[in-house]
Amino acid sequence: MNIIKKSIKLDDGRVIEIETGKLAKQADGSVVVKMGNTMLLAAVTCAKDAKEDVDFMPLQVDYKEKFAAAGRFPGGFMKREGKASDAEILVARLIDRALRPLFPDDFHAEVFVTVNLISAEKEIMPDALAGLAASAALAVSDIPFGGPISEVRVARIDGKFCINPTYSELENADLDIMVAATIDNIMMVEGEMKEVSEAVMLDAIKFAHEAIKVQCKAQLELMEEAGKCEKRTYCHEKNDEELKEACHKYCYDKCYAIAKAGTSKHERTDAFEALQQEFLETLPEEEREEKSSMVARYFHAVEKEAMRNMILDEGIRLDGRNTTQIRPIWCEVDYLPCAHGSAIFTRGETQSLTTVTLGTKLDMKEMDEVLVQRTEPFVLHYNFPPFSTGEAKAQRGVGRREIGHGNLAYRALKPMVPVGEENPYAVRVVSDILESNGSSSMATVCAGTLALMDSGIKLKKPVAGIAMGLISDSKSGKYAILSDILGDEDHLGDMDFKVAGTKDGITATQMDIKVDGLSYDVLERALEQARQGRMHIMGEMMKCISEPRADLKPHAPRIVQITVPGEFIGAIIGKGGEVIQNIQKTTGTTITITEDAQKEIGIVDIFGTDKQSMDKALDWIKGIIAVPEVGQVYTGKVVSILEFGAFVEILPGKEGLLHISEIDWKKLDKVEDVLHVGDEVEVKLLEIDPKTGKMRLSRKALIEKPEGYVEPVRRPRPEGNGERRKPFNKNGKGGNNREKKEKGE
Repeated sequence: MNIIKKSIKLDDGRVIEIETGKLAKQADGSVVVKMGNTMLLAAVTCAKDAKEDVDFMPLQVDYKEKFAAAGRFPGGFMKREGKASDAEILVARLIDRALRPLFPDDFHAEVFVTVNLISAEKEIMPDALAGLAASAALAVSDIPFGGPISEVRVARIDGKFCINPTYSELENADLDIMVAATIDNIMMVEGEMKEVSEAVMLDAIKFAHEAIKVQCKAQLELMEEAGKCEKRTYCHEKNDEELKEACHKYCYDKCYAIAKAGTSKHERTDAFEALQQEFLETLPEEEREEKSSMVARYFHAVEKEAMRNMILDEGIRLDGRNTTQIRPIWCEVDYLPCAHGSAIFTRGETQSLTTVTLGTKLDMKEMDEVLVQRTEPFVLHYNFPPFSTGEAKAQRGVGRREIGHGNLAYRALKPMVPVGEENPYAVRVVSDILESNGSSSMATVCAGTLALMDSGIKLKKPVAGIAMGLISDSKSGKYAILSDILGDEDHLGDMDFKVAGTKDGITATQMDIKVDGLSYDVLERALEQARQGRMHIMGEMMKCISEPRADLKPHAPRIVQITVPGEFIGAIIGKGGEVIQNIQKTTGTTITITEDAQKEIGIVDIFGTDKQSMDKALDWIKGIIAVPEVGQVYTGKVVSILEFGAFVEILPGKEGLLHISEIDWKKLDKVEDVLHVGDEVEVKLLEIDPKTGKMRLSRKALIEKPEGYVEPVRRPRPEGNGERRKPFNKNGKGGNNREKKEKGE
């Protein structure tokens, strides 16, 4: 084995190790990245040649966390790792978005990148190392790649930036972003913040880039020692320079005119397709089929050039707007009468119909991942059906795009959704995209804000989002920053930069850069333009609904929350859950109990739609936890009758003796003359035996004493030790032991 190792030392003394030549040697490239006891195995493979008529980069990135890495069994019946979790898909997307722009434009062979978590230390976050592992595996392969890159997590904790913090440290951070970059350029940024400023976010990106440069240099050294500086040769595209020139000459001016016409998305698309077909028909019929793929490629380049030049030279965009203008916006709330909250947000040709559903702790999302086990009280789901773009095809479940876009909107809203005591509900937001032409994820943020306020959830502050774009020309130095980009401007542009936040700061961001040499000055201007656009969108939203509704919808479920001493949790649940199940069955409510061992309390949530039923359940629980007080009056139920009195349940599970002498002022021959099992009776608690806890009750104490009532004369106890004496019989027998002793018996 030819094992090669490289070490990267972080500023705080921690060390990242990269090793190649030991594992997975039949892959085109493989490495093990280690930090502490956390280890990632990355392997890359590449097809020998491109498939026929493939004109794009067929890259597949997979990230998988092995449960054995943390000494755990997977859940489920099979006890085996299954399909990728949302968290694994999100990490794979982070890797993909950083790698994809750096493959050569004319390289079309299938490339597979697989990153496995094979050892997991509890406190170390492996996703911050995944991009480094994938890039290092490419570096020691012969696959053409314009890297290396690396990814790091940056957090701001107590005002200081930190690279790759631990899980515990991240809990105290007000900024958490992942940054990917080459030695020279930022490639990708994604993360969440607690209303930080644009300047702070820019400083965090710069801080991350310095750490990434060190990691990229280590990969270059690793590549050199592995002898992989020379990459494979390939030829994946056929070219015809005469055809390329003819396409440009015939189509450029016409493309420019179509782009400048300011038509709708579908009209513009149809016009471009018709022009491409028109040029194809200028070729000899026998050449059309053979050259159709080249024509498509050359026409796309002409279309891109015409659109970019129009924006850079005239400041006019595809739909006729200028660079800072936001498309028309209209909003509506309470559109769906049966939902707990709903809103429509429409910006140009992008539309989201979003709903809010409220539930109990039982409805919270349960996360059971290799290193993360918890419940999430707030979730957001994003759906992108084909009809939203006019495509005639079936919808086949949730794809990686839906998970990624939904996660971005979730991170934008999460800091503003109250949880815990401020909001005991489980909250689910669902965004269904009904139309799409640019930035449906940011439309989801806006629609989610409106729907949450419509539901009555006390959102801390409204959140709005905007997608920014960039068109640049490295030769002339010209560039244009575009607010509220269209789908075509994203596809044909150099940057897709989404920013969401409140009026006071950024809560989430996602940036993908497709061009080399983007300066921090341009990025700073893009952030400021995004802030201004975000404020405009926020203003339009506030015209629809400016603050959360004062109360939930009449048909929305309600939650009553109380805290109980920890020692009563068992009494409320009962043996085998008997008591709590009986309460729920009898009252028609749903009850959950969460124990806070640190505070020694239980948090009880009573969930239902009927106030009377909820009050009944609440009184029942209050009765269980209530402590009887001497002198208090209770309405109890007779549960059993004996010769000497009745046992009355004054509180759930708490019975006392009502002696026959305490039932009434008059003398009773038997208890049944007044009381029967099941009767409700008001009683006063006279006494609690301090040793046994037995309770003595009185009904008589609550009844007015009859006029002329004479207290019965009670026979005095005999003197002595207080023992009841038995009378002697006629034979002189009987009496107690003491008397017998006195008589010598």
